[in-house]
Amino acid sequence: MSPHTLRIRPAHVQDCELILSFIRELAIYEKLEHELIATPEILAQTLFGAKAYAEVLIAEYEGKAVGYALFFHSFSTFTGRPGIYLEDVYVQPALRGKGIGKALMSYLAKLAIDRKCSRFEWSVLDWNAPSIAFYRSIGAQPMEGWTVQRLTGSALEALAAPSDEGVVGE
Repeated sequence: MSPHTLRIRPAHVQDCELILSFIRELAIYEKLEHELIATPEILAQTLFGAKAYAEVLIAEYEGKAVGYALFFHSFSTFTGRPGIYLEDVYVQPALRGKGIGKALMSYLAKLAIDRKCSRFEWSVLDWNAPSIAFYRSIGAQPMEGWTVQRLTGSALEALAAPSDEGVVGE
């Protein structure tokens, strides 16, 4: 691929509709569209507001936006350094195989090194064989012995509810 045909750039607040369209396409692909509640307004606030919780890169191929990567910093207590956690990487299906996904991953790897991060990590659905094969091709290894845990909805609210334990925050 000619470097003149691919451009990776940081997203701007004006890209929120575009970012959401990519998130929707990814949600459909992952069979998780029923979980999508983000709006352009929510993305504007959480990605570009007073406290930005994540960063987004836009991949443009021949002048057209064709994919994105959304990431944020994690922290390793064992290394005492930050890491980059990749929440989403997505390239539109018609443009896969052109090196765009690899370019996004390479950009993020360089960013991790520039920011003195000790890790670059992400999760992948266990049924997503094409993505797993791609990740292996770039040298990624699965984290054996680790399982992702998650609290959402009523379970999150229940754990956050005041208790009689006598714990006082701030």
